[in-house]
This record gives sequence, C-alpha cells and structure tokens, in this order.
Amino acid sequence: MSDTMDLSRTDDAKLPSARIGATAPDFVARTTEGSVQLSGYRGRWLVFFSHPADFTPVCTSEFIAFQKQIERFNDLECDLLGLSVDSLYAHLAWVKDIEARFDVRISFPIIEDISMSIGRAYGMIHDESDSTASVRSVFFIDPQGVIRAMVHYPLAVGRSVGEILRVLAALQTSDTDNVSTPEGWMPGDRPVLSAPSNMHEADARSAGDGAAWYYTPRGVDQ
Repeated sequence: MSDTMDLSRTDDAKLPSARIGATAPDFVARTTEGSVQLSGYRGRWLVFFSHPADFTPVCTSEFIAFQKQIERFNDLECDLLGLSVDSLYAHLAWVKDIEARFDVRISFPIIEDISMSIGRAYGMIHDESDSTASVRSVFFIDPQGVIRAMVHYPLAVGRSVGEILRVLAALQTSDTDNVSTPEGWMPGDRPVLSAPSNMHEADARSAGDGAAWYYTPRGVDQ
C-alpha cells in the first residue's frame, strides 16, 4: 500500500503526522512549477516551509530572502519547497507581482493546499486555530526523506533565512564528521565531540588537554 497522501481525503485525523526522525509524509500536489511529489526530492536535502498567506508583508519579505539565497541552498545540495492554503492562481499572481514590484523571480515551487490536508499532516495548521492560515513552519528533510529538524514561528514573526542555512549546514556537518555543533556554531567553527557513551571514553577525554570530558571541542587531529 502506498504511503502517498490522497489529497481528496477529508478524514484528517488518520493522516500521518510529521516528527523528527520519521520519514516525511509523502504527497502529490499542484505547485507554481507543476505537479510535485515529496518523495521525488530524495537524493538531495529539502527545506519544506509554509507561510500564512500570499500578498502579505512578512511572507513577501521571506520569499524574497529565500530566492536571493537560492545559490547558497544549491551549494548545500538543498531544494526549497513552499506551501500555503491559497490557490494555485493566487500563488501565480503573487509570484508575478513580486517580480514586477521587487525585480525578484521566485523560482522554487509553491504548493496550493486548499484542502489543508498537507498542512494538517505536517502540523502547519493547528486543530484549535480559528484561522486556516498555516503557521510559519520549516522542515529540514534529508536525502533519505527523513525529517531531521523542524521549527515553528507565529504568524507575526518572520524567519531568518540565514538561520535556516546555518541549521542545514550544521545537520550536514554532524552527518559527515560524526560530531555535534554547539550553541551559535557557524560553518568553519570547531564542532564538539558527541557525548561519551561509556567510562572508557570519558576517562580518555579526561586525560587530554584539560577540556571537560563532557564538552570536548574536536581538535585538528581528531
């Protein structure tokens, strides 16, 4: 049986829900760049994010910022995919208006989610909400289709594209080098060794250069 969501369903309670460490719920949807299937992004990272509504100030600022940084996302082998409950035609009109007014062409797909099936499956629309507007959610999905991180912002607070890029780089560094990234870590900074899993590892780190055995920056020779 396919795990791809049927967007014609109205029984939202039975839809899969998104969580860190789980495979991202699959779906097929219409977008400004044609039909897409989430699992079609396998093999690359994906930043999948929702916005409350088209033709709104904060969302416009975010989309312009995402587009201006699209080469940095490409350098990190990551695609962008947006979503709101607005119709495809509203998305198209908004994209054209952004280009006309701000000279920025939004090149990544924007999903229409009129039925709210995808938004509810991903927790973008809260069941207790008195509005159908999706909150500002961001899902970091790895090349295997697993959700690795997610962040939710309220409607009135814009996201930092720089922070989204930082988290993406941190996830990739952690995977590649088998390390963790401390508070405020930026690409080029020293990561830290993951927490020791036994006394032997803890003792070995205690015999080092005085660094705390539970907080050990990775040295150049490690």
